[in-house]
Amino acid sequence: MEQRIRFCRSRDGVQLAYATSGEGPPLVKVANFLTHLEYDWRSPVVRPFLLELNRGRTLLRYDPRGCGLSDRNVKDLSLDAWVGDLETVVDAAGIERFPLFAHSQGGAIGIAYAARHPERVSHLILLGGWARSVMKRNLTPAQVDELRTLVKMASFGWGRENPAYRQVFTSLLIPDSSAEQAASYNELERMCTSAECAASIFSSVGKFDVMEFAPLVRCPTLVMHAQGDASVPYEEGRLIAGVIPNARFVLLHGRNHILLPHEAAWQEFFAEFRAFLGGRKAAGGSFAELSARENEVLELIARGLDNAQIAVRLELSEKTVRNHITHIFEKLQVESRSQAIVRAREAGLG
Repeated sequence: MEQRIRFCRSRDGVQLAYATSGEGPPLVKVANFLTHLEYDWRSPVVRPFLLELNRGRTLLRYDPRGCGLSDRNVKDLSLDAWVGDLETVVDAAGIERFPLFAHSQGGAIGIAYAARHPERVSHLILLGGWARSVMKRNLTPAQVDELRTLVKMASFGWGRENPAYRQVFTSLLIPDSSAEQAASYNELERMCTSAECAASIFSSVGKFDVMEFAPLVRCPTLVMHAQGDASVPYEEGRLIAGVIPNARFVLLHGRNHILLPHEAAWQEFFAEFRAFLGGRKAAGGSFAELSARENEVLELIARGLDNAQIAVRLELSEKTVRNHITHIFEKLQVESRSQAIVRAREAGLG
């Protein structure tokens, strides 16, 4: 799958980079810190999640001001500026009505946008988000000192070749990652923005507060949050679900703020996500109940490749291929390779 990157300008003249990928009905992803359209698309941590969001849909995402391919030397990092950027990107892409997905501090932006534009947002899906500013969370003096220390660490350690300072943030975001995933995300953080901008964004987004907007959201809303999230406590997700009318809350079983394919929270999230937006099978010749990798394996099975050939093609071990096939059989409720091939070819694979 390829992405198409374009640029537009915000009301205050900031150049914003946005990307579209895939085909089908639209899904808009609110920008959150950190992103980089190019590096995210190749990242072993971020790419699998994007591909799952993209399945059967046209995904629109963008780099926020200060990050990635968007302008980095910016002064206004207020909530109004970030919401305005979302308005600009959606208009530039020519999308009229769409489901809106928001992760982390993107949740505040998504809530404000949905409240301001009820005619545009059909569904709102929030993951690991918050609605009130950090300083309204009844923090202890020690917790306040910790937050200030994190901002200071970002200001002088973010851009260094040594990832020690960024590893602190990575450990909060993906504590249950492998060493390879953590190292990859450390580098992604460095590429996304400068030390100065990282500190400014951390300081600014912590002040986001949309408690006045949340009760005004009228679209169907799904709020999901990992129970052990060390970056944003799950109580913040419960708060959102309590103030948005008729919002549904789902507690995910995991500790990662950024979901990874190996964890239960990943499967829980995408099962709820697809059910909320409707439809069991995604468009484009893929199965919604299968992961992106499992759909790749099924495609090659449908083409007649054996396990060894699939392993070479996807650069996996044969044992990993066998495990994927076992999961495919269970999810598709088939008992043999031939039955899986029939199901796959009926869906247009192979």
